[in-house]
Amino acid sequence: MAARYEHGRVDGRVVTLGVLVVAGVRDDGRRELLTVEVADTERAATSHALFGRLKERGLHGVELVTSDDHRGLRAAVARQFQGASWQRCQVHFARNLLGLVGANHRARRGEDLRGIFAATTAAQAHATAGVCAQSWQASHPQVAAKLEADLEGELEDCLACDAFPTAHRPRLRTTNGLERFRQELKQRTRVGRIFP
Repeated sequence: MAARYEHGRVDGRVVTLGVLVVAGVRDDGRRELLTVEVADTERAATSHALFGRLKERGLHGVELVTSDDHRGLRAAVARQFQGASWQRCQVHFARNLLGLVGANHRARRGEDLRGIFAATTAAQAHATAGVCAQSWQASHPQVAAKLEADLEGELEDCLACDAFPTAHRPRLRTTNGLERFRQELKQRTRVGRIFP
């Protein structure tokens, strides 16, 4: 699930509206667009209601939900899709962590993070993260401390996709597919600028 913002006309006024995009990955590994809706994206109740509508339309068997880190969304996943795991988008996690690193070091630290995410098992990912944290200690102690602290928390959320078939992981580990769709949506909505 991802959101973007568009200008729309409501009661004769131009306002900013959130557009939520939800996609799923089928058993055969193909991505399918589930819904595009205008909604108040900042409320937990919005995600809860959206997931409820998807279930009413027949969505079932949800095993994993990938998104950026929003507490309301996570709570809605826990309530609406009991037994499903939550995957934090690895790209968003990496961007947040690399935002604490100077521009000269981002490429190298990004390679280190990709090495963590490329691990085939959780144990291997944790070991790689520990090595990365130690190597970053001298130049970026704050980032190294955050990475070590995240080993059992946020990093674990980034590795939830490892429990699924290897062929499906590229589509499950990030929200990049949704980001791409949002870019295409943006290209088409820029023409109209304001929607009635």
